[in-house]
Amino acid sequence: MKTGKRENETEARQQRRGKVGEGSRFSFSIPKSEIRNREALCVAHHGDSYAMERIQRYISHLQGVLERLSLEDVRKSIDLVMEAYHADKQIFVIGNGGSASTASHIACDLGKGTSLPGKRRFRVVSLTDNVATMTAWSNDVSYEDVFVEQLKNLVNPGDLVIGISASGNSENVIRAIRHAVAIGCKTIGWTGFGGGKLAHMTDVSVVADSHQYGPVEDVHLTLNHILHAWVREEFQRETTANS
Repeated sequence: MKTGKRENETEARQQRRGKVGEGSRFSFSIPKSEIRNREALCVAHHGDSYAMERIQRYISHLQGVLERLSLEDVRKSIDLVMEAYHADKQIFVIGNGGSASTASHIACDLGKGTSLPGKRRFRVVSLTDNVATMTAWSNDVSYEDVFVEQLKNLVNPGDLVIGISASGNSENVIRAIRHAVAIGCKTIGWTGFGGGKLAHMTDVSVVADSHQYGPVEDVHLTLNHILHAWVREEFQRETTANS
């Protein structure tokens, strides 16, 4: 009898615990679908925050590079371009990869973007645009000579050569600038990564203070737009003064 009574009491306690457990699960549990939704929202929230952080990190770095830019060197760069223009000299622009597209952009903005009625136009050429010529020199001689060999056909003493190289060490740019200096051209170097060899070879050097290619190339494109805006403003002022 005692054994049976103990079993009944044990069973009663288990049932009571079971009811409490069931009640707890019923009262405080979260449906599995809701858990999954909350987990997804949590992941999405943190993922979005990380994405925003990555974007802001790039922007902040670029802002810092622009703020550290030497305005004096930028001004000297503009002055050499304007001197070449007023002396009716040619301007040649060279670079590789992203710098090649910037070279083309400069030639476009100076050649077409500054063309105003009554103003003599810039004589500016990007040596990155003729694919047939570039591949011929690269294939038959070497890619390191792709710009200097084009210059030998076109450049004259007193012309201006602008070399763009993020690292400052692009060999084909170095060789072209070396030739330009040897025959008496004016030279400008736009670089990054501390300036490299190019910064020490040119009459004027503008160095973007970054060791990342993207921000350096961003700064070079900004320099082009500063140059373009400067020239247009100068032309408009001269036109207004003469009218």
